[in-house]
Amino acid sequence: MFEITTTRHNHLIDPTLHIWQWQIPVYLFLGGLVAGMMIISGYFLFKERHLEKNCSCLYLPYISFIVLSLGMFALFLDLEYKIHVWRLYTAFKVASPMSWGAWILILIYPALFANMLINLPKKLLEKIPKLEEYSNRIRVHKWAVKNIGVVNMILGGMVGMYTGILLSSLGARPLWSSSVLWLLFLVSGLSGAAAFVHLIAKNVYERELLAKSDNAFLIVELFVIVMMIIGLMTSSKAHMEAVMLLLSGPYAAVFWVLVIGVGIVIPLFIQLLAVNHKIKHTPLAPILVIIGGLILRFVIVYAGQYSHWF
Repeated sequence: MFEITTTRHNHLIDPTLHIWQWQIPVYLFLGGLVAGMMIISGYFLFKERHLEKNCSCLYLPYISFIVLSLGMFALFLDLEYKIHVWRLYTAFKVASPMSWGAWILILIYPALFANMLINLPKKLLEKIPKLEEYSNRIRVHKWAVKNIGVVNMILGGMVGMYTGILLSSLGARPLWSSSVLWLLFLVSGLSGAAAFVHLIAKNVYERELLAKSDNAFLIVELFVIVMMIIGLMTSSKAHMEAVMLLLSGPYAAVFWVLVIGVGIVIPLFIQLLAVNHKIKHTPLAPILVIIGGLILRFVIVYAGQYSHWF
């Protein structure tokens, strides 16, 4: 899917950020966010936290369903031949990241629906009593709930990795030719999801746990970014020139200030103080993390389109 749009926009090599080219970065960001939420929700299900009424795993699948649908809609808007999208589901090609991604995205919906069955709204159960029977059957069997959690974690991890593999599979852009790009997007998605759930969670324990987890994710994300830079700097001349777009080129200001500073370092500092009870938890840190994750996708996509082999 992305290959269609990339060839269509190859002539756009202006380093200025084109606001109207928002569909792919937004899709990658929302896909990573859903991946992280599925992993978090699945982990809580596996730990049987669904028995608590205010567990975030009971409402995260609904949010994930909406966010994923918005992301896929953004991807659909970017397609040049929209009426041909159904052809992706007429075959499965093992060597094609596009084929893997298309089918994984479809499999996510049943996994989210299975998670929803654990705690369906009362109004819906009143209208469809049969659903309550299915919900009770799942809740009675611990192994069923845990398996739903495991499936959500696996599919979430696959989606998180796929968002990076999607770009790295396009060899025409040296900036995207990094072996750790999938890991960067996965960790960034986990960080953004942890920040988002920390922001909306009603359970105090979960908020504390996710703040600590997000600190770990942000540290790992910084490490992966350093590894990515070192990998590109020690590769070919085209790779070196590509990474310089982020370090000292036209995208350097956005990368250093908004991605590294605002999106990682500042919220990490704030949350470290918060989890050590030096200051109270503030919504500022998770909001900055989410904004930084979104801008990271824009920078990587735009700078990647600007980078060339010759």
